[in-house]
Amino acid sequence: MNPPNPAAQPTDAVPAATEAVTETASGVAGLTPDPGARTPDAIEVLTPRGRREQKSSDAIRSYDFRQSGFLAPSELRRIRQRHEQFVRALAARLAMFLRAEFTVQMARLQIVGYQKFIGSLPGSTHVTLFKVEPLKGTGLLALPTRLGLSLVDRLLGGPGQPPDTGRDLSEIETALVDQVASLWLAEWGAHWPEMRELRPVLTGHENNSRFLQTAPPDAAMLALTLEAGFGQPLEPVQFVLPYTTVEPLMRLLNPTGMTEADAAAARPSRLRWNSEFDDVPVPVVVEWQGLTLPAGDITRLKSGDVVLLDSASAAQVQLRLNRVPKFFGRPGTRAGKWAVELTAPVPT
Repeated sequence: MNPPNPAAQPTDAVPAATEAVTETASGVAGLTPDPGARTPDAIEVLTPRGRREQKSSDAIRSYDFRQSGFLAPSELRRIRQRHEQFVRALAARLAMFLRAEFTVQMARLQIVGYQKFIGSLPGSTHVTLFKVEPLKGTGLLALPTRLGLSLVDRLLGGPGQPPDTGRDLSEIETALVDQVASLWLAEWGAHWPEMRELRPVLTGHENNSRFLQTAPPDAAMLALTLEAGFGQPLEPVQFVLPYTTVEPLMRLLNPTGMTEADAAAARPSRLRWNSEFDDVPVPVVVEWQGLTLPAGDITRLKSGDVVLLDSASAAQVQLRLNRVPKFFGRPGTRAGKWAVELTAPVPT
Protein backbone atom coordinates (compact mmCIF):
# COMPACT_ATOMS: atom_id res chain seq x y z
CA MET A 1 0.00 0.00 0.00
CA ASN A 2 1.29 3.47 -0.85
CA PRO A 3 1.58 6.04 2.00
CA PRO A 4 -0.97 8.80 1.99
CA ASN A 5 -0.13 11.86 0.01
CA PRO A 6 0.31 14.91 2.30
CA ALA A 7 -0.99 17.15 -0.38
CA ALA A 8 -4.26 15.25 -0.35
CA GLN A 9 -4.99 16.12 3.31
CA PRO A 10 -7.59 18.79 4.09
CA THR A 11 -6.32 22.34 4.09
CA ASP A 12 -8.09 23.20 7.37
CA ALA A 13 -5.63 20.97 9.30
CA VAL A 14 -2.74 23.31 8.60
CA PRO A 15 -3.85 26.14 10.95
CA ALA A 16 -4.34 23.63 13.78
CA ALA A 17 -0.86 22.25 13.33
CA THR A 18 0.58 25.75 13.12
CA GLU A 19 -1.28 26.74 16.27
CA ALA A 20 0.10 23.73 18.13
CA VAL A 21 3.63 24.53 17.04
CA THR A 22 3.20 28.13 18.12
CA GLU A 23 1.92 27.07 21.55
CA THR A 24 4.88 24.76 22.06
CA ALA A 25 7.33 27.38 20.90
CA SER A 26 5.90 29.94 23.27
CA GLY A 27 6.87 27.79 26.21
CA VAL A 28 10.38 27.11 24.88
CA ALA A 29 11.51 30.16 23.03
CA GLY A 30 10.48 32.68 25.69
CA LEU A 31 7.34 33.95 24.04
CA THR A 32 4.44 35.07 26.23
CA PRO A 33 3.17 31.91 28.01
CA ASP A 34 -0.42 31.09 28.71
CA PRO A 35 -1.27 32.37 32.25
CA GLY A 36 -3.05 29.10 32.94
CA ALA A 37 -0.16 26.94 31.76
CA ARG A 38 1.68 24.97 34.45
CA THR A 39 5.47 25.06 34.55
CA PRO A 40 7.35 22.00 35.85
CA ASP A 41 8.32 23.62 39.23
CA ALA A 42 5.04 25.50 39.81
CA ILE A 43 2.37 24.58 42.32
CA GLU A 44 -1.23 25.68 42.11
CA VAL A 45 -2.27 27.59 45.25
CA LEU A 46 -5.49 29.21 46.44
CA THR A 47 -4.97 32.86 47.40
CA PRO A 48 -6.79 34.60 50.30
CA ARG A 49 -9.05 36.22 47.68
CA GLY A 50 -10.18 32.84 46.38
CA ARG A 51 -8.22 32.87 43.12
CA ARG A 52 -6.04 30.02 41.94
CA GLU A 53 -2.51 30.98 40.96
CA GLN A 54 0.73 29.25 40.06
CA LYS A 55 3.58 29.74 42.56
CA SER A 56 7.15 28.54 42.44
CA SER A 57 7.86 25.62 44.75
CA ASP A 58 10.78 27.60 46.23
CA ALA A 59 8.34 30.25 47.48
CA ILE A 60 6.22 27.76 49.43
CA ARG A 61 7.14 26.75 52.97
CA SER A 62 5.78 23.79 54.88
CA TYR A 63 3.58 24.53 57.91
CA ASP A 64 2.55 22.16 60.69
CA PHE A 65 -0.99 23.04 61.77
CA ARG A 66 -0.64 20.77 64.80
CA GLN A 67 1.77 23.33 66.33
CA SER A 68 0.11 26.49 65.02
CA GLY A 69 -1.31 27.56 68.38
CA PHE A 70 1.61 26.58 70.59
CA LEU A 71 3.28 29.95 71.25
CA ALA A 72 2.66 33.32 69.65
CA PRO A 73 5.69 35.61 69.18
CA SER A 74 4.61 37.79 72.11
CA GLU A 75 4.20 34.73 74.34
CA LEU A 76 7.58 33.39 73.31
CA ARG A 77 9.12 36.75 74.15
CA ARG A 78 7.59 36.75 77.63
CA ILE A 79 8.66 33.20 78.37
CA ARG A 80 12.16 34.01 77.10
CA GLN A 81 12.42 36.89 79.58
CA ARG A 82 11.29 34.62 82.40
CA HIS A 83 13.92 32.01 81.49
CA GLU A 84 16.67 34.63 81.23
CA GLN A 85 15.98 35.47 84.89
CA PHE A 86 15.99 31.76 85.71
CA VAL A 87 19.39 31.22 84.04
CA ARG A 88 21.01 34.07 85.98
CA ALA A 89 19.68 32.75 89.29
CA LEU A 90 20.66 29.19 88.40
CA ALA A 91 24.26 30.19 87.70
CA ALA A 92 24.59 31.78 91.15
CA ARG A 93 22.85 28.86 92.86
CA LEU A 94 25.05 26.22 91.23
CA ALA A 95 28.22 28.20 91.96
CA MET A 96 27.30 28.23 95.68
CA PHE A 97 26.31 24.56 95.67
CA LEU A 98 29.50 23.43 93.92
CA ARG A 99 31.70 25.97 95.74
CA ALA A 100 33.41 26.79 92.47
CA GLU A 101 33.02 29.13 89.55
CA PHE A 102 30.43 27.54 87.29
CA THR A 103 29.21 29.26 84.14
CA VAL A 104 25.64 28.96 82.90
CA GLN A 105 24.46 31.06 79.98
CA MET A 106 21.44 30.96 77.72
CA ALA A 107 22.06 29.96 74.10
CA ARG A 108 18.56 29.79 72.58
CA LEU A 109 14.91 29.08 73.29
CA GLN A 110 12.89 27.48 70.53
CA ILE A 111 9.97 25.21 69.67
CA VAL A 112 10.92 21.82 68.22
CA GLY A 113 9.16 18.57 67.49
CA TYR A 114 9.81 15.71 69.89
CA GLN A 115 11.19 13.37 67.22
CA LYS A 116 13.49 16.07 65.86
CA PHE A 117 14.82 16.84 69.32
CA ILE A 118 15.48 13.18 70.13
CA GLY A 119 17.26 12.73 66.83
CA SER A 120 19.54 15.71 67.53
CA LEU A 121 20.88 14.32 70.83
CA PRO A 122 24.43 12.99 70.61
CA GLY A 123 25.17 9.44 71.67
CA SER A 124 27.06 10.41 74.84
CA THR A 125 24.16 12.10 76.66
CA HIS A 126 22.78 11.51 80.15
CA VAL A 127 19.04 12.26 80.12
CA THR A 128 17.11 12.83 83.34
CA LEU A 129 13.33 12.43 83.14
CA PHE A 130 11.17 14.52 85.46
CA LYS A 131 7.63 15.66 86.16
CA VAL A 132 6.52 18.93 87.72
CA GLU A 133 3.44 18.30 89.84
CA PRO A 134 0.63 19.27 89.40
CA LEU A 135 1.48 19.98 85.73
CA LYS A 136 1.09 17.29 83.09
CA GLY A 137 3.74 15.82 80.85
CA THR A 138 7.30 14.56 81.28
CA GLY A 139 10.26 16.89 80.81
CA LEU A 140 13.84 16.07 79.87
CA LEU A 141 17.15 17.42 81.18
CA ALA A 142 19.88 16.30 78.79
CA LEU A 143 23.47 16.66 80.05
CA PRO A 144 26.51 15.68 78.03
CA THR A 145 28.13 12.72 79.79
CA ARG A 146 31.40 14.65 79.92
CA LEU A 147 29.74 17.47 81.89
CA GLY A 148 28.03 14.97 84.20
CA LEU A 149 31.39 13.38 85.05
CA SER A 150 32.84 16.85 85.69
CA LEU A 151 30.05 17.56 88.19
CA VAL A 152 30.67 14.22 89.90
CA ASP A 153 34.39 15.00 90.18
CA ARG A 154 33.64 18.37 91.80
CA LEU A 155 31.04 16.93 94.21
CA LEU A 156 33.64 14.39 95.36
CA GLY A 157 36.15 17.15 96.11
CA GLY A 158 37.99 17.33 92.81
CA PRO A 159 38.56 20.33 90.53
CA GLY A 160 35.72 19.40 88.18
CA GLN A 161 37.71 17.63 85.49
CA PRO A 162 36.18 14.76 83.49
CA PRO A 163 38.13 11.52 82.92
CA ASP A 164 40.24 11.16 79.79
CA THR A 165 38.15 8.27 78.47
CA GLY A 166 34.43 8.66 77.82
CA ARG A 167 31.96 6.35 79.54
CA ASP A 168 28.42 6.28 80.94
CA LEU A 169 27.64 7.33 84.51
CA SER A 170 27.50 4.62 87.17
CA GLU A 171 24.58 4.34 89.60
CA ILE A 172 26.49 6.21 92.32
CA GLU A 173 27.52 8.95 89.88
CA THR A 174 23.92 9.20 88.65
CA ALA A 175 22.76 9.74 92.24
CA LEU A 176 25.26 12.61 92.58
CA VAL A 177 24.13 14.22 89.31
CA ASP A 178 20.55 13.92 90.57
CA GLN A 179 21.45 16.41 93.31
CA VAL A 180 22.30 18.98 90.64
CA ALA A 181 19.17 18.10 88.65
CA SER A 182 16.96 18.51 91.74
CA LEU A 183 18.50 21.91 92.50
CA TRP A 184 18.03 22.89 88.84
CA LEU A 185 14.33 22.02 88.87
CA ALA A 186 13.71 23.62 92.25
CA GLU A 187 15.19 26.89 90.98
CA TRP A 188 13.05 26.70 87.84
CA GLY A 189 9.90 26.17 89.91
CA ALA A 190 10.80 29.13 92.14
CA HIS A 191 10.65 31.43 89.10
CA TRP A 192 6.94 30.74 88.63
CA PRO A 193 5.40 32.39 91.71
CA GLU A 194 2.08 32.59 89.86
CA MET A 195 1.81 28.80 89.95
CA ARG A 196 2.04 27.86 93.59
CA GLU A 197 3.17 24.50 94.96
CA LEU A 198 5.15 23.30 91.96
CA ARG A 199 6.81 20.03 93.00
CA PRO A 200 9.55 18.71 90.66
CA VAL A 201 9.99 14.92 90.83
CA LEU A 202 12.74 12.90 89.11
CA THR A 203 11.22 9.86 87.42
CA GLY A 204 14.07 8.12 85.61
CA HIS A 205 17.26 8.21 83.56
CA GLU A 206 18.33 7.17 80.09
CA ASN A 207 21.69 7.03 78.30
CA ASN A 208 20.33 6.10 74.88
CA SER A 209 17.94 8.60 73.31
CA ARG A 210 16.52 5.96 70.96
CA PHE A 211 14.68 4.38 73.88
CA LEU A 212 12.96 7.61 74.95
CA GLN A 213 9.18 7.54 74.46
CA THR A 214 7.88 10.28 76.76
CA ALA A 215 5.76 12.03 74.08
CA PRO A 216 4.30 11.39 70.60
CA PRO A 217 6.80 11.88 67.76
CA ASP A 218 4.98 14.97 66.46
CA ALA A 219 4.47 16.61 69.89
CA ALA A 220 5.59 20.22 70.23
CA MET A 221 8.33 20.83 72.81
CA LEU A 222 9.76 24.01 74.32
CA ALA A 223 13.54 23.50 74.22
CA LEU A 224 15.85 25.71 76.29
CA THR A 225 19.50 25.28 75.28
CA LEU A 226 22.13 26.40 77.78
CA GLU A 227 25.91 26.41 77.75
CA ALA A 228 27.43 25.34 81.07
CA GLY A 229 30.73 24.23 82.53
CA PHE A 230 33.60 24.95 84.90
CA GLY A 231 35.57 26.62 82.12
CA GLN A 232 36.11 26.69 78.40
CA PRO A 233 34.85 25.01 76.36
CA LEU A 234 31.28 25.09 77.67
CA GLU A 235 29.00 22.10 77.14
CA PRO A 236 25.43 22.33 75.70
CA VAL A 237 22.64 21.40 78.13
CA GLN A 238 19.06 20.82 76.91
CA PHE A 239 16.09 21.60 79.17
CA VAL A 240 12.95 20.48 77.35
CA LEU A 241 9.29 20.78 78.37
CA PRO A 242 6.25 19.43 76.49
CA TYR A 243 3.30 21.58 75.47
CA THR A 244 1.09 20.04 78.18
CA THR A 245 3.50 21.36 80.82
CA VAL A 246 3.96 24.85 79.37
CA GLU A 247 0.32 25.59 78.47
CA PRO A 248 -0.94 26.38 82.03
CA LEU A 249 2.09 28.59 82.64
CA MET A 250 1.51 30.54 79.44
CA ARG A 251 -2.06 31.30 80.51
CA LEU A 252 -0.63 32.94 83.62
CA LEU A 253 1.80 35.03 81.56
CA ASN A 254 -0.97 36.13 79.20
CA PRO A 255 -3.64 38.08 81.13
CA THR A 256 -5.91 38.42 78.08
CA GLY A 257 -9.04 36.36 78.53
CA MET A 258 -8.17 35.22 82.03
CA THR A 259 -10.81 34.76 84.66
CA GLU A 260 -10.74 36.81 87.83
CA ALA A 261 -9.47 33.83 89.81
CA ASP A 262 -6.66 33.23 87.32
CA ALA A 263 -5.74 36.91 87.33
CA ALA A 264 -5.54 36.90 91.12
CA ALA A 265 -3.30 33.86 91.05
CA ALA A 266 -1.08 35.50 88.42
CA ARG A 267 -0.39 38.64 90.46
CA PRO A 268 3.19 38.75 91.70
CA SER A 269 3.44 37.54 95.26
CA ARG A 270 5.54 39.28 97.89
CA LEU A 271 9.23 38.52 97.80
CA ARG A 272 10.16 35.72 100.13
CA TRP A 273 13.55 35.10 101.67
CA ASN A 274 15.33 32.01 100.35
CA SER A 275 16.37 29.97 103.37
CA GLU A 276 19.29 28.55 101.38
CA PHE A 277 21.13 31.82 102.09
CA ASP A 278 20.61 31.82 105.87
CA ASP A 279 24.18 30.72 106.65
CA VAL A 280 26.00 32.85 104.06
CA PRO A 281 28.45 35.13 105.95
CA VAL A 282 28.14 38.83 105.02
CA PRO A 283 30.89 41.27 106.13
CA VAL A 284 29.49 44.21 108.14
CA VAL A 285 31.65 47.34 108.39
CA VAL A 286 30.89 50.61 110.19
CA GLU A 287 32.88 53.72 109.27
CA TRP A 288 32.89 57.43 109.91
CA GLN A 289 32.47 59.77 106.94
CA GLY A 290 33.90 63.24 106.36
CA LEU A 291 37.26 62.83 108.14
CA THR A 292 40.27 63.99 106.07
CA LEU A 293 43.97 64.16 106.94
CA PRO A 294 46.97 65.53 105.01
CA ALA A 295 48.98 62.82 103.29
CA GLY A 296 52.05 63.76 105.32
CA ASP A 297 50.20 63.23 108.63
CA ILE A 298 48.98 59.82 107.49
CA THR A 299 52.56 58.66 106.85
CA ARG A 300 53.48 59.58 110.45
CA LEU A 301 50.55 57.78 112.17
CA LYS A 302 51.54 55.13 114.71
CA SER A 303 49.97 53.14 117.50
CA GLY A 304 48.89 55.36 120.40
CA ASP A 305 48.16 58.46 118.31
CA VAL A 306 44.81 60.17 118.85
CA VAL A 307 42.78 61.30 115.84
CA LEU A 308 40.28 64.04 116.63
CA LEU A 309 36.75 63.84 115.19
CA ASP A 310 34.33 66.71 114.92
CA SER A 311 31.04 66.21 116.75
CA ALA A 312 28.94 66.05 113.60
CA SER A 313 31.03 63.24 112.07
CA ALA A 314 31.29 61.32 115.33
CA ALA A 315 27.51 61.29 115.77
CA GLN A 316 26.84 59.55 112.44
CA VAL A 317 28.41 56.49 110.87
CA GLN A 318 27.78 54.56 107.69
CA LEU A 319 27.09 50.83 107.76
CA ARG A 320 28.32 48.74 104.82
CA LEU A 321 27.13 45.24 103.94
CA ASN A 322 29.69 43.42 101.83
CA ARG A 323 31.36 46.80 101.10
CA VAL A 324 28.08 48.28 99.83
CA PRO A 325 26.74 51.32 101.80
CA LYS A 326 23.25 50.48 103.10
CA PHE A 327 22.40 52.48 106.26
CA PHE A 328 23.28 55.57 108.25
CA GLY A 329 23.53 55.01 111.97
CA ARG A 330 24.33 56.43 115.40
CA PRO A 331 27.18 54.78 117.34
CA GLY A 332 26.77 53.79 120.99
CA THR A 333 26.93 50.86 123.38
CA ARG A 334 24.48 48.18 124.53
CA ALA A 335 25.06 45.53 127.16
CA GLY A 336 28.69 46.57 127.40
CA LYS A 337 29.34 46.17 123.66
CA TRP A 338 29.70 48.65 120.85
CA ALA A 339 26.53 48.97 118.79
CA VAL A 340 25.01 51.05 115.99
CA GLU A 341 21.46 52.31 115.87
CA LEU A 342 20.23 52.44 112.27
CA THR A 343 18.67 55.82 111.52
CA ALA A 344 18.06 55.89 107.73
CA PRO A 345 18.84 53.91 104.58
CA VAL A 346 21.50 55.14 102.18
CA PRO A 347 19.80 56.53 99.03
CA THR A 348 20.48 54.36 95.98
